[in-house]
Amino acid sequence: MKKLLLLIGVAVIFLYLGPMRAHGKGDDVIDDEEESNPKVKADFGKASEGSRTDDEVVAREEEAIKIDGLNVAQLKEIRDKAEKHVFQAEVDRMMKLIINSLYKNKEIFLRELISNASDALDKIRIISLTDKAALETGDELNIRVKADKANHVLHITDTGVGMTKDELVKNLGTIARSGTNEFFNKLQDANANEAGELIGQFGVGFYSAFLIADRVVVTSKNNADQQWIWESDASSFSVAEDPRGDTLKRGTTVSLYLKEEAYDFLEEATIKDLVKKYSQFINFPIYLWGSKTETTEEPDESADEAKPAETEKTAEDEEGKVEEAPEEKEKKTKKVEKTVWDWVLMNELKPIWTRKPATVTEEEYNEFYKAFTKDYDEPLAKIHFSAEGEVSFKSILFVPKKAPSDVFSKYGAKTENIKLYVRRVFITDDFQDIIPKYLNFIRGMVDSDDLPLNVSRETLQQNKLVKLIRKKLVRKVLDMIKKLDKKEGDAFWAEYSTNIKLGVIEDSANRSRLAKLLRFTTSHTSDLTLLADYVTRMKPRQETIYYMAASTRAEAEKSPFVERLLQKGYEVLYLTEPVDEYCMQSLPEFEGKKFQNAAKEGLKLGESDKSKKRLEELQKQYEPLTQWLQDKVLKEKIDKAVISERLTQSPCALVAKSYGWTGNMERIMRAQAYAKAKDSTQEFYATQKKTLELNPGHPIVKDLLRRVEADPEDDVAKDLALVMYESSAIRSGFAVPDTVGFFERVEKMLRRGLDISLDEKVEEFDELSESAEEIATQLDDKDLDAEPDEGPEVPPMKLSKVSYKDGEVVHEEL
Repeated sequence: MKKLLLLIGVAVIFLYLGPMRAHGKGDDVIDDEEESNPKVKADFGKASEGSRTDDEVVAREEEAIKIDGLNVAQLKEIRDKAEKHVFQAEVDRMMKLIINSLYKNKEIFLRELISNASDALDKIRIISLTDKAALETGDELNIRVKADKANHVLHITDTGVGMTKDELVKNLGTIARSGTNEFFNKLQDANANEAGELIGQFGVGFYSAFLIADRVVVTSKNNADQQWIWESDASSFSVAEDPRGDTLKRGTTVSLYLKEEAYDFLEEATIKDLVKKYSQFINFPIYLWGSKTETTEEPDESADEAKPAETEKTAEDEEGKVEEAPEEKEKKTKKVEKTVWDWVLMNELKPIWTRKPATVTEEEYNEFYKAFTKDYDEPLAKIHFSAEGEVSFKSILFVPKKAPSDVFSKYGAKTENIKLYVRRVFITDDFQDIIPKYLNFIRGMVDSDDLPLNVSRETLQQNKLVKLIRKKLVRKVLDMIKKLDKKEGDAFWAEYSTNIKLGVIEDSANRSRLAKLLRFTTSHTSDLTLLADYVTRMKPRQETIYYMAASTRAEAEKSPFVERLLQKGYEVLYLTEPVDEYCMQSLPEFEGKKFQNAAKEGLKLGESDKSKKRLEELQKQYEPLTQWLQDKVLKEKIDKAVISERLTQSPCALVAKSYGWTGNMERIMRAQAYAKAKDSTQEFYATQKKTLELNPGHPIVKDLLRRVEADPEDDVAKDLALVMYESSAIRSGFAVPDTVGFFERVEKMLRRGLDISLDEKVEEFDELSESAEEIATQLDDKDLDAEPDEGPEVPPMKLSKVSYKDGEVVHEEL
């Protein structure tokens, strides 16, 4: 029943609406023919303004969107007509390896793409040498980088040789097909035409683009073909003719559609830093589409309008008045800052190392150094050279005028001072072995055309070549330092003397070269002296170079160890820096002359028969004393006691063994920040017994011999021997283990010298010898007896009432 009523209601509605539509009261007027053959309109829901929401609006918006200069219709045409290619299985696996494992830094992509662009430019340049028509499509050779932040696309465009369709498929569809090495191999065969065909092909480096991009589009135009578009998402690629026609004229544009995490590579500052780091020495100009703020002057529209016209004057006033020309008023302007977009050159610094040294001026070297190192000062020295042989390279090395502040705090750490380039493209500065540690202050670069890099071009493959480069660099640096004049040499030594001394210790291969650079003050002069100059001043039969290590020159001059040497007129080197004695221990000889430490045993001065005979007589004469000292009194402290050849004024001296520590070395080792209290190595050297040398001519030694011969058990003789040993240890630079006992023995000797009894007590004063408990009790009693401090008297408070009377304030005390 309900269904029947519903059908009747619908029928009534149709009967009512029919006449109204026939009389034009509805939305549309339908004639009889259309009513008899009703049709659904094709644009239903599309033409109506109120319902324009779906495909029509989207289509119009798509027409306005252009990607790479292509609208949607053109993109659709490309994808419909494009040839689809799938990477081979091994290529696909290699691609995954490249994207995920091969490169350490994602920023490498820009270096690789700019390097490829440079190769393409090199190729068209070589082709143009024999084919003048090659550059008719454009003689400007450059690389341009543009970031499209709105669409997250980075474009790298070159005006190089470009690629044909077949080259796009062959070069970009096959991994590791780099033509650069083949090009130079062919170039060596003097076949420039064939070699020119090889530059511009892409190898593994091109695929580093997928480190930061989901999709890569390559648009390329070769003189011999149409403009083609290559597109890939790293799993497959397609090639199609560009429907826009010849827009590039010649060259290639690589467009990278960046991943979200790589959006930072669209920033102008990031691109500039990467180009400056990796590609600033590319032969061709590299431009970046960048913005800069300029200040311009414009008319000030807000300035006041012209002053109102003056009131009309009477005719009489106007008569007889000379008409004057109107004065031109200066237009008011204002300064306005505007953001201007233009192509900015990013690689202004030129690779001067590719030129011959004779053609480079001193000013060019200085400007290059400041730009390369960011140093404000000019370099102290430089060397520019080419190396040939198993490995060929060009290099410029600089010595900074001032040593870096962290030259020793970071000693041994990796430095970034030597940069490696391959064909002017930066590869790495992460070298541990390219330069030795002691030359870590050297700044410069190495550029080679044929270094064997690993597949990512980030590290050298063969360690042997690194050693060869290192060897040549070190020798060139040492030759440069050796050739410095006196002024430059003094300045260098003031900054880098410790580095050279460390080199003597560490670099055995170049030890003889480094020894020629060493400088020390001597007993002959206070100025720094080269070892070669010392040798020229040696006495006729002198076969040994003598040196004395101490904390200061004054200490070395007054040392007991150099007394006889100076008396005989021998020149002594004074070593006053902590590293000096280490350095000399590593240097066995210089020009056939051995070194002798004046503070160690082995010093021989009396070579004549007369002196030898006299020394034997003295040893026999003092044998009772030397045996008494080494076998009884100082048995646990010294190795032996002997008659000395080196002393003239001092009674005795404590001499270290040939391979032991001197007093100076012991002092240095104990002062090390990392030294342990019970270090086994230190204990071994520090506890080694020394030799006590006696001066037979000294009155104290003579008196001690007399006492020992008279009574070997004499307590005074024993105390005198101990004090003499301990004082000689202090004067020789060694530490005295029992300082308390040493000063007790000195006190005894002072008492004897002043005829004071050893048993006489020290007088004590009761007032000064109160115990802590007694003092505390006295203070407590004082606190109890003291009256409390009431402080200053405070006047009583007064209250008053304030009122007004006859316009005045009145205070009434309450």
